[in-house]
Amino acid sequence: MLIKLFILSLACYIGESKNRNVLLIIADDAGFETEVYNNSVVHTPNLRALAQRSLVFSNAFTSVSSCSPSRSAILTGLPQHQNGMYGLHQGVHHFNSFDGVQSLPLLLGEANIHTGKSQSDLFIFELSNTHKNYFYVIFFSLIATGIIGKKHVGPGSVYPFDYAYTEENNSVLQVGRNITRIKLLVRKFFKTHKDEAFERRQKKEENKGDRDSIKDEERPFFLYVAFHDTHRCGHSQPQYGAFCEKFGNGEMGMGRIPDWTPEYYKPEQVKVPPFVPDTPTARADLAAQYTTVSRLDQGIGLVLQELRDAGYENDTLVIYSSDNGIPFPNGRTNLYHSGIAEPMLVSSPENRERWGDTSQAFVSLLDITPTILDWFSIPYPSYSLPGSPTDPVHLTGRSLLPALVKEPSSRHTVYGSQSLHEVTMYYPIRSVHQGAYHLLHNLHYRMPFPIDQDLYVSPTFQDLLNRTRLSQPTHWFKSLQQYYYRERWELYDTRSDPLETRNLASDPSLSAVLESLRQSLQKWQWETGDPWVCGPDYVLEAKLEPHCRPLYNGL
Repeated sequence: MLIKLFILSLACYIGESKNRNVLLIIADDAGFETEVYNNSVVHTPNLRALAQRSLVFSNAFTSVSSCSPSRSAILTGLPQHQNGMYGLHQGVHHFNSFDGVQSLPLLLGEANIHTGKSQSDLFIFELSNTHKNYFYVIFFSLIATGIIGKKHVGPGSVYPFDYAYTEENNSVLQVGRNITRIKLLVRKFFKTHKDEAFERRQKKEENKGDRDSIKDEERPFFLYVAFHDTHRCGHSQPQYGAFCEKFGNGEMGMGRIPDWTPEYYKPEQVKVPPFVPDTPTARADLAAQYTTVSRLDQGIGLVLQELRDAGYENDTLVIYSSDNGIPFPNGRTNLYHSGIAEPMLVSSPENRERWGDTSQAFVSLLDITPTILDWFSIPYPSYSLPGSPTDPVHLTGRSLLPALVKEPSSRHTVYGSQSLHEVTMYYPIRSVHQGAYHLLHNLHYRMPFPIDQDLYVSPTFQDLLNRTRLSQPTHWFKSLQQYYYRERWELYDTRSDPLETRNLASDPSLSAVLESLRQSLQKWQWETGDPWVCGPDYVLEAKLEPHCRPLYNGL
């Protein structure tokens, strides 16, 4: 009798529930070259409009400055060393997350959106198997998941999507840069979503065919739109320009993207980031990047218009960010501030108190998964991974939803973990950024820092190489020698030294700060099952009771 009453009351609750949805928009190698972050040169009216409906974070960071590892961290809430995506996924690199990782699309596909209870909920287990199965068939609604654009993670069993148009089944140029194609795929996702709900209603009520009333039958959705702009393409499709800025511009042989109005910028117009060489070559490179920033912005505008036209704007949490730093020297693949600082906008239709405000809280892309789980009221499951087989996995990121109501007082620390980018680029780094201080641990500091292929062939880096080789002024804030060879520990006061040029690790007056940050970083590494936690002067003995054993290698 109690079971019948519970099911009846839950059915009434579900019938009255309002769907919540999520639209996650991730740009590729994008930075702060937008009007939102005070760059008045590049035109980004759509991001500016989104910012007016969002909380803008000025201290958002990726946990890893590499594409696949970062996207895996976004979709799992786990750093790359914990989820197994140590480097790039595609081609010869072939890195994958561990089979047992519980990713965001996997959890959403198995979750009950209305009550926030997973299928392992305790009271369900109190029912018999027959009742349990019957209960789920009638009352539990799964979340629809979709991805459009650059996926760049695997395996598919860990990152399953109901609706997928990615580089795995399409040209990445078409699903990641052709904003008309992206618009139509978003429209198709919403239409498929509504058609499914209409069919469900028809099956339940054969005599009712009113499409205006299908909202009650719709599943909540999670749609992930992953643009390929503003990634370089000079190494793979050089005919389209250094940033594919010519792709679809209507010129001969370039094709035409109907919804794109190309915007062009002169080298003398651009605002050169302080960590990029200020040379004519670099300025021309940035001008090309700006054109793709404008295409990205117009694409975001099209996606948001589809959201409005489908009637979901007031039901949907919208998050915008990027995967890693911009593809310039000292940017992507580095854990310096210039490599990990990210744009982030979070727009909630239910929390309008801080729309248009700016938050100074330190937040991480590791916070995206817990934020979306919180939005859907879904608990994180208990399970273990190879890094800590005896300890349950837990998310070290935190939901951003409370920040949408009130500025947090306790968010002042973020962590970073880089192991590889390309398979040949082994240079493990761990970092902690706490308040003004930023500590980096370069485990293989006696090796030169590696350079990825698309940066190497870029106009900016080639110019830097040639100027260095010919002993000409580089107009850069450091030398290539300093860039290649780094100290094991790097400590910076980012308030007085935002470019991170003065290493304070050996400063006796900051020894207490250094030790505190080292302990905080190592604690996080242990908590997240980091296989590199003992390196480079100790080896991890993981059997029985994990601990570090000395190598006596002189480090």
